[in-house]
Amino acid sequence: MTFAAIKWPNWQQAWITTLICVALFLVIRRLRPSRFTEVALPTLHELAVLTGLYGLWRTAKKLPLTQSEGAMERARSIVDFQEAIWLPTELSLQEFVLRYDWLGWASAAYYAGMHIPGIFAFLIWMFWRHRDQYGRWRNVLALTTAGCLFIRFWRVAPPRFLTDLGYQDLSEVYDMSVYGPVGTGVSGQFVAMPSIHVAWAGVIGFGIIASSTSRWKWLFAAHLPLTVFVVSATGHHWWLDGIVALMLVALAAMIDQVARRLLGIDGEPGPQEAVAAQSSAEIASSNSS
Repeated sequence: MTFAAIKWPNWQQAWITTLICVALFLVIRRLRPSRFTEVALPTLHELAVLTGLYGLWRTAKKLPLTQSEGAMERARSIVDFQEAIWLPTELSLQEFVLRYDWLGWASAAYYAGMHIPGIFAFLIWMFWRHRDQYGRWRNVLALTTAGCLFIRFWRVAPPRFLTDLGYQDLSEVYDMSVYGPVGTGVSGQFVAMPSIHVAWAGVIGFGIIASSTSRWKWLFAAHLPLTVFVVSATGHHWWLDGIVALMLVALAAMIDQVARRLLGIDGEPGPQEAVAAQSSAEIASSNSS
């Protein structure tokens, strides 16, 4: 099974989808308020925001700042730094995983298959079950991803490229690579720092813990430590990649919190809630008349 052939939407498709969502939003907004408009308007609003952000992400990756010069040297500097602060080596974790074929296969499968579906499932769950918290965590996701993209212009090779140290690419070992040859696949090859896998898993994990009151939230929040485990075990990221990613999540949450306080919108409904509330009020008014 190979994931290299998966065709994720490109930047053109993302922007076209955004324009379609905006156009539909403007058309439906002119319709008489109903249960349909109450659901459709906030949904289209968020789809436009998310596809627009996705379009920006894919467009940013097209910028001519993707040279890989120095990536291997920076990776070796990270190895030296992690040894200096007594972090355990990713190689020891990978060797442990390779002792158990089922664990190696599961790690490669989790790395390839849970990253994007996980964030989509989280956003849908937040939108429908915790609408009051959705805007906050959507903003944290956007700010965190922007921070990751900025730092990723400073290229760093992942462990799997340092074969002289004994590292292997478990995704290649189990035929589940999402990359393929250098220059192909769904993402760059020399963009280990920081780990977007860990960053998005951090948004999911912290968002679930902060928003849900269910006893099951800890099970789903386990996506974060599992992701930290598999990105290192498969040879795709250094420990420092994940640490920096989680620092970006914390910084993004702080920025959102401060911005809400300065703008006086902390605890107030976001645009999607306001649209739904307005539609509900208009429906009630029309029914009573």
